Amino acid sequence: MAPKDPKQNSGGGFFSSFASTLSNLGNAMHKSVNGLLGYEGLVVVNPVGGTEDAEDEAQKGRWKQEDRDNYWKIMQKFIGSDVTSLVTLPVIIFEPMTMLQKMAELMEYSYLLDEADVCEDPCMRLVYASSFFISVYYAYQRTWKPFNPILGETYEMVNHGGITFIAEQVSHHPPMSAGHAENEHFTYDITSKLKTKFLGNSIDVYPVGRTQVTLKRDGVVLNLVPPPTKVNNLIFGRTWVDSLGEMVLTNVTTGDKVVLYFQPCGWFGNGRYEVDGYVYNAAEEPKILMTGKWNESMSCQPCDMEGEPLPGTEPKEVWRVADPPEDDKFQFTHFAHKINSFETAPKKLLASDSRLRPDRYALEKGDLSKAGTEKSSLEERQRNEKRTREAEGHPFTPRWFGLTGEVTPTPWGDLEIYSYNGKYTQHRASVDNASDAREHDNESVEFNPWQFGIVAE
Repeated sequence: MAPKDPKQNSGGGFFSSFASTLSNLGNAMHKSVNGLLGYEGLVVVNPVGGTEDAEDEAQKGRWKQEDRDNYWKIMQKFIGSDVTSLVTLPVIIFEPMTMLQKMAELMEYSYLLDEADVCEDPCMRLVYASSFFISVYYAYQRTWKPFNPILGETYEMVNHGGITFIAEQVSHHPPMSAGHAENEHFTYDITSKLKTKFLGNSIDVYPVGRTQVTLKRDGVVLNLVPPPTKVNNLIFGRTWVDSLGEMVLTNVTTGDKVVLYFQPCGWFGNGRYEVDGYVYNAAEEPKILMTGKWNESMSCQPCDMEGEPLPGTEPKEVWRVADPPEDDKFQFTHFAHKINSFETAPKKLLASDSRLRPDRYALEKGDLSKAGTEKSSLEERQRNEKRTREAEGHPFTPRWFGLTGEVTPTPWGDLEIYSYNGKYTQHRASVDNASDAREHDNESVEFNPWQFGIVAE
């Protein structure tokens, strides 16, 4: 069956009345929960439904009640604001990974881009490429926050699919990262900037960024516009993540595109994770139907001009998520553990690499107290370096990326574009050819992203 047009309204009658009744019941439950806890206007949602009492569900979470109370007192003044870099957050809500590593985590299923590069069919090429971009959402459902990178921080990755990956924090206010990945089949370039809206017990995240993939065989350029994400039940209740809306991947070389619709989570978890849509040719005719779940798998099937599957065809599975570790305390995938380790590190790792951050490492080892102390220390040293730079009249200059002067529009605002300058390729070649490279111990390197020396607190 072809996916429903997301713009169509559901029918009236019994179902409309039933939905209205559920909505009224939900409002009453929310008022009861908020009245009990003293937080008016906050919504508690159970994404999987069930028979659990809403008031019991509301009091669950990672923190003790007094911790949540104190956090709410701090955060309530920021309701409606972009809190990307306004607030110093407690380390208890973090996972032992940085945003730069999160960018590299997208590369887990990079073989899909390899398949897109060698594919002769232009529509199937978009099926493989869009499945690659769907695959990262399994990792995005983790509810802990990655560390914000220090200005000048980097992350390097090798030993995966022939890829060389480099990312750098290129701006602190606003927080912006740039990344570049490359192997024999593709280049991947991203300028990443998040815009957020804090709503009390939830936060909307808008990806004000540009992701561009070039497939090397034919020089095809693909541009991505992802959907926004919502993190629910930040302060109390079961924290969960949902992405909803359209993902559009456009072949700017030919005009072909794929439009996939992320279904919103409905009552009792209905529709959660579901993705469906079409690959269109340049004449905007549907050619391939795509269906699946972003936390499970994606399939494709040829379709007619009405979007219905062609008779005699069956769905073909294109991607399936790898089995995750059982009972992992961070909900990491096997690949997430790899990129957090030195297994994917090159010889003579840059001292600015995220793996070397003392706060991240302490959190990974379970020492929250030390992680909090180290995080505060790094942030204070970052402020001191900024004062030093400003006093000496030196603007910050990224090492591996450059500001192009290009400004591109996105659905959530204009974006200044950073591009890879090629210097990292030269650096890596010289290091790998050095005679002492194999004797270098990455784990003994002290974290140092500072461009003006290690700045004291």
